[in-house]
Amino acid sequence: MESAARLALQTVRIVRGFLSIDYSEMRMDNTNTYNYTVVRQFAIMTVVWGIVGMLVGVLIAAQLAWPALNFDIPWLTYGRLRPLHTNAVIFAFGGSSLFATSYYVVQRTCHARLFAGGLAAFTFWGWQLIIVLAAVTLPLGITSGKEYAELEWPIDILITLVWVSYAVVFFGTIAKRKTPHIYVANWFFGAMIITIAVLHLVNSAAVPVSFWKSYSAYAGVQDAMIQWWYGHNAVGFFLTAGFLGMMYYFIPKQAARPVYSYRLSVVHFWALIFTYMWAGPHHLHYTALPDWAQSLGMVFSLILLAPSWGGMINGMMTLSGAWHKLRQDPILKFLIVSLSFYGMSTFEGPMMSIKTVNALSHYTDWTIGHVHSGALGWVGLVAIGSIYYLIPRLFGRTAMYSVPLINMHFWMSTIGIVLYISAMWVAGVMQGLMWRDISPDGALTYTFVEAVKDTYPYYVVRLLGGLLYLAGMFVMAYNVARTVAGAQAVNAPIPAVAAAHA
Repeated sequence: MESAARLALQTVRIVRGFLSIDYSEMRMDNTNTYNYTVVRQFAIMTVVWGIVGMLVGVLIAAQLAWPALNFDIPWLTYGRLRPLHTNAVIFAFGGSSLFATSYYVVQRTCHARLFAGGLAAFTFWGWQLIIVLAAVTLPLGITSGKEYAELEWPIDILITLVWVSYAVVFFGTIAKRKTPHIYVANWFFGAMIITIAVLHLVNSAAVPVSFWKSYSAYAGVQDAMIQWWYGHNAVGFFLTAGFLGMMYYFIPKQAARPVYSYRLSVVHFWALIFTYMWAGPHHLHYTALPDWAQSLGMVFSLILLAPSWGGMINGMMTLSGAWHKLRQDPILKFLIVSLSFYGMSTFEGPMMSIKTVNALSHYTDWTIGHVHSGALGWVGLVAIGSIYYLIPRLFGRTAMYSVPLINMHFWMSTIGIVLYISAMWVAGVMQGLMWRDISPDGALTYTFVEAVKDTYPYYVVRLLGGLLYLAGMFVMAYNVARTVAGAQAVNAPIPAVAAAHA
C-alpha cells in the first residue's frame, strides 16, 4: 500500500512537472529546435484522460449490469455519467492524442518549428479547461442534451476559440515549411481541423436563455438531421481522418518502411473526405426524415467501404517485407491491429446502414459493440501505439522503460476489446430478434423486460472486457511514469537542409 502511494505521488509530481509552462517555448522561432513542450504536455494528458474516460466507462457498464449502483446521488447516475464518458474518451483522450501527434508530425514533416508557440500553449491549457468544465457541468445536468455535443453555449464558445487557434498553429506551420511537399498525414490532420470547425459551428448554433441554458437553433426533424450530420462526421473526421493521419506517419516510421502506395493514400484521402459528408442520415432510418434522405445516407455509407478499405490495405501492405517485426515489436502490434479493427468497423458500419439490417440492429447493443470496436479497437490502439512511439523521443530516452509491459498492455487491450464487442454483438442480435418476434395471435412474444433480463450475462462480460482495457491503461501509465522519471526533456534540432523523409 505504501509503495502504491509513493508511486502515485511520484506520478503526480511527474505530470505536474511536465505540464508546467515553459515560457522560452513561447518566443517565435528563436531556436533551431522543434517545439516539443506542447507535444509532451498533450502526450502525458492522453494517458491521464485515457484512464479517466475508461474508468467512467467501467462504472456505467457496472451500473447497467447492476442497476443498484445508480446511487441516490444524482450526479453519479448512468444518465449523467454516460455523456461524461463519451466526452472523456473522444475529446479528452482522443483529442489530446490528436493534438500531440499532429503537432509532432507537422513539425517533423515540414522541418519547421510550430508557428506561434504561445498560441500552441493556449490550445493545450484551453483544451484542458474545456475538459474540466465538461467533467463538472455534465454530471450536474447542465447540458444542451444533444448527442456528442452536450456542452452549453459558453463552453462551445471556448471550444471555438481553442480550435481556431489550433488551425492557426497547424496551417501556419505548413505555410512556413522548408519542405516543398506536404506529406499526406498532414492532409488528413488538416481536413480534420477544417471539418470539425464547420461541424461545431453549425451544430452548436443555439439560442441562449441564461448563462447555463440554451435551446438549439433548429427544431424537429431538421434538428435531428443537423445532429447526425454532425455526429457521423465527427466520427468521420475527428475519429477517422485525424487518426488516419497518425497511421500514415507512425506505421511507416515504426516499421522503417515507406508507405506501400503514396498514390493510393492520396486517392484514399479525397474519396474519404468527399463520401463521408453524405452518410449521416443512416442514423435516422425509419424516422420522420424523408425516405430519399435515408436512402441517400445508406448509398453513400456503402460507397464508403471502398476508400476505407483502400486505406486499411495501404497501411497493412506497408509492412511488406517487414512482417517479421511484429514478433518483437509490440508498438507495431498496436498500430497494425488497430488497422484490423478499422477494417472491421468500416465493413460493419456500411452493412448496418442497409435499411433491412438496420431494422434489426438499431436501438440494440449491436450498435454499442460496433461503436466500441471502432473507439477501443481503432482509435484507442492507434493512439496508444503512437504515444508509445512518442514518449521516449520526447524525453530523451532510447526506448520505453519496459517493452514487456507494452506487450502485456497490448494483450490486455486486445482481449478486453474482443470480450466487449463479442458480448455486445450477441446481445444486440438477441435483442433485435426478441423485439420483433410475433406470436401466432399477432402479439409480441416477449416483453421488453424479458429482453433486458436475458441481456444480463452479456453486460457482465462487457464489464470484464472494459476492466481489462482499463487495467491496460494503468499498465501504460506506470510504464510512462517510469520512462519519464528523471528524464531530460529534449527538443530535437531542425535539419538545416530538408531531407526526403522526416
